[in-house]
Amino acid sequence: MSRIPTPASIADTPQAAQPLLEAVQASLGSVPNLFRLVANSPETLEGMLCMNGALSKGSLNPATRERIALAIANYNGCSYCNSAHTYLAKNIAKLDEAEIVANRAGRSTDAKADAAVQFALKIAEGRGRVAEGDIAFVRLAGFSDAELVEIVGHVAYNVLTNYLNEAFGTEIDFPVVEAARAA
Repeated sequence: MSRIPTPASIADTPQAAQPLLEAVQASLGSVPNLFRLVANSPETLEGMLCMNGALSKGSLNPATRERIALAIANYNGCSYCNSAHTYLAKNIAKLDEAEIVANRAGRSTDAKADAAVQFALKIAEGRGRVAEGDIAFVRLAGFSDAELVEIVGHVAYNVLTNYLNEAFGTEIDFPVVEAARAA
């Protein structure tokens, strides 16, 4: 059970959050518990949705974004995000089970994506501090400076959602996948 109320429906959220959640409903076909819980603060919900929307327009493909989300969720021990992103990885990004398992471990079976996922995990582990060699490694794999910045953005976004779920115990509304480890 969540530590703060998760509104049961869009109508039960603050009025300022309702149009934001209606957009989530139109986009996803449902409103996951995370978004309804965050709707307790319409401003936080708006910021979260704006960041996610902006990052989705970037150069990183959806599969790599899901790979990063899985690595960060598992690193932070967030079972809600591990569950949600496993569902999205399988059903939207069409990643296979071997890839998803590798992603949770901070790796990828795809050589280029592997560099991005490893870099994302180094960012999380070092709290933003990475070595020149880490940047050179991901550049050598073919990532542009813009994509390097996007990787950091995706790490930050996923840390936000992980922390929200962990702080408030968001009830998992996806097929449950427990995080293998907490940082």
